[in-house]
Amino acid sequence: MQKKEYTVEIGGKTMTAIFSDLAEQAHGSVILKYGDTIVLATACMSKDKQAGLGFFNLTVDYIEKFYAAGKILGSRFMHREGRPSEDAILACRVIDRTLRPLFDQSMRHAVQVITTVISLGEEDPTILAVNAASLAILVSDIPWAGPVGAVRIGKYDDDSLKINPAQNLRLDDTKYKFDLTICGKNGNINMIEASAHQTKEEELEEAFKRASEEITKLENFQKGIAVEIGKAKRVIEKEKISEESLKLFNENILPKMEEAIFAGTGKAKIDELHSIWNKMVKDYYTEKNTERADFTPEDNIFDDTENDILHKKAIDDNKRADGRAMDGLRDLYAQAGGLSPILHGSGIFYRGGTHVLSVLTLGGPEERLLVDGMQTKAEKRFMHYYNFPPYSSGEVGRIGTTNRREVGHGALAEKALAMVLPSVEDFPYTMRIVSESMASNGSTSQASICASVLALMDGGVPIKAPVAGIAMGLMYENDDKYKILTDIQGPEDHHGDMDFKVAGTRDGVTAIQLDVKVEGVPIKILGEAMRQSKQARLSILDRIEKEIPKPRAEISPNAPKILIIKINPEKIGLVIGSGGKTIKEIKEKTGAEITIEDDGTVFLTGKEDAPEKAKTIIEEMTHEFKAGETMKGEVVKLADFGVFVRLNPFTDGMVHISEMAPFRVERVSDIIREGTIVPVKIINVDKERGKISLSIKEADPNFFKKP
Repeated sequence: MQKKEYTVEIGGKTMTAIFSDLAEQAHGSVILKYGDTIVLATACMSKDKQAGLGFFNLTVDYIEKFYAAGKILGSRFMHREGRPSEDAILACRVIDRTLRPLFDQSMRHAVQVITTVISLGEEDPTILAVNAASLAILVSDIPWAGPVGAVRIGKYDDDSLKINPAQNLRLDDTKYKFDLTICGKNGNINMIEASAHQTKEEELEEAFKRASEEITKLENFQKGIAVEIGKAKRVIEKEKISEESLKLFNENILPKMEEAIFAGTGKAKIDELHSIWNKMVKDYYTEKNTERADFTPEDNIFDDTENDILHKKAIDDNKRADGRAMDGLRDLYAQAGGLSPILHGSGIFYRGGTHVLSVLTLGGPEERLLVDGMQTKAEKRFMHYYNFPPYSSGEVGRIGTTNRREVGHGALAEKALAMVLPSVEDFPYTMRIVSESMASNGSTSQASICASVLALMDGGVPIKAPVAGIAMGLMYENDDKYKILTDIQGPEDHHGDMDFKVAGTRDGVTAIQLDVKVEGVPIKILGEAMRQSKQARLSILDRIEKEIPKPRAEISPNAPKILIIKINPEKIGLVIGSGGKTIKEIKEKTGAEITIEDDGTVFLTGKEDAPEKAKTIIEEMTHEFKAGETMKGEVVKLADFGVFVRLNPFTDGMVHISEMAPFRVERVSDIIREGTIVPVKIINVDKERGKISLSIKEADPNFFKKP
């Protein structure tokens, strides 16, 4: 095996890039090692361009191999890796969103990047995958404007910033103050994924700066490798629009574009003009007796011109497509509940033409989601799912498997909301929210956060504070000439240089996601955008709290009730019984679901009085009697030496004849019969022999009258 190795220190640990002939058919490949985590990245580009394709075809795959963690996962009947896990999909999105802006979007050759986790240690494989992908493309012959670097940074077990923390810190959101995945180039940032416990914007901006220092190290490391072993880049010729087509556009379409773009809310005018141009192009090719491909340079000119006009008008004239101010919000509407009494909680949120419905369902601990993945095995008590049906954008499409975008948007909202949820001790319910994008015109993910908060409060979930989200945009010319846009919609989302989603409470940020179309955004601009986003967030929170000032005092009567009790862990086996027989009988008798934790915490879930019935049975079964306790019991058996008293359905105690009355009792049957309810006091508990000694006379010396 031919092999070269290069090292760099990042976050106090050594990262090693290994280049060999292992994947020699790939156009570029690298094995990146950091601690015990190892990722292989490969990059390939198609030989020929894909005719008729109207976009740059980049495919990114992140492949989890269970052997990397030393595990055999899956069901009993299937141990082969199947469809990507949610973690793998989110990792794909991080890599894709980092790499994509650095390709020439006019290129029509397909590019595929595959990252494979070979070994999983304590270090984050997603961070390695981004850096490995960058290196694989950089040393290949694929044209690209990299390299990029990626780090994970945050405040975890103390108040210091840590770079690339170990797994036990970054995967537990109860342990850290904030956790950021940041990618960038040349001191700018082009991708962020973040979750935070209501952290101030200024504190996050400092983390951006610290991360950028480590990213610069990674860039320089990669550049040095590329100088030594990088291949010459392929030259891809761009298709050029003909002079005749350009003249046709300039004479017939260009004079009408500005008016169509700034015709007010909606895209009807500009879409109509686009259709006119498409027909002109079709007629143009027909007249020339030339077969037109599905996509031609003529399709680019309309989009590029619209992009240029939007940028110029925003930067030079403070003008937006729908006439709003740069920091202006569209009209807001909020509704908590009011749909159906069957639903445990619901919220409807409008922000202009973006409309979302979110529905909350509450369940018991037994309905938690079991996550059995390459990195973690855990139970989730909160889930947020996001759906984007075709009608949301006025289109016709297929309803099928959840796509990567839906998974990513759902996860972003889930992170934002998870930061304000009550503890399991305060609210033991499993919470599932489904957000349906009903109409889309810019950032349905942030509207999902707002609608979901309404649903949570309508459902009586005692959240720490309401959360709202907003998408910030950017029209950029240079570091001194740019405009930040609040609440981007339609053409601003499509043509803007940044989609910066920031969610949080009145006190701070809970989640961030950054996508860009340029090579990167200066940290200074991101800081300004965060502060501008806070103004919008506060306005949205005002509207939400006007609709529902705080969570409802009671949960829906249709939601299950949950009671929590604690038992001695040593008695868990008693409650479960041989082969689960006892707990099954309790469930059948009461109708309650019973979940027992290893520490003896018992969750009792059910409708009406089912939890109370189960609670009574389990408390009686596991009650630990102590000397000095007083209670009442039924006499169940008489003996010459005393009587046996049933303290509960599972425990009897014995009253010696001398402990029955303050006077001498000759025969037990003289003063008592079976079935009599008597007061008793526990005078001794013999745990080794399992015997309890009782006294009636100490509990009530006047219970028996002297004959």
